[in-house]
Amino acid sequence: QVQLVESGGGLVQAGGSLRLSCAASGRTFSSYAMGWFRQAPGKEREFVAAISRSGGSTYYADSVKGRFTISRDNAQNTVYLQMNSLNPEDTAVYYCAAGWSIRTVVAGAADYDHWGQGTQVTVSS
Repeated sequence: QVQLVESGGGLVQAGGSLRLSCAASGRTFSSYAMGWFRQAPGKEREFVAAISRSGGSTYYADSVKGRFTISRDNAQNTVYLQMNSLNPEDTAVYYCAAGWSIRTVVAGAADYDHWGQGTQVTVSS
């Protein structure tokens, strides 16, 4: 098991940047592939980005490709989501997720075993 706690959300103007952090518990953090998902008001939860156990592979949703960067620091048990060029469509609750059985990177929520509580990101016009 692993416990995930997101932080770094807040209010930012369109065109601005924000970095989210996801702190994980346990000494087995490096055994989990990690992902970020988001859910906007009135919409379904959607995949944002994923990173493999070692950080060697990443995968992004088309809507954020080129603007967002996922990274991880296994020594600090933390995964990050750097968000640049934010627009109001990025407004959502962002969730961190961990998957024990994921070999590289996947976008399906069902493939992840553990989830954080979420952090709110609001982008104003």
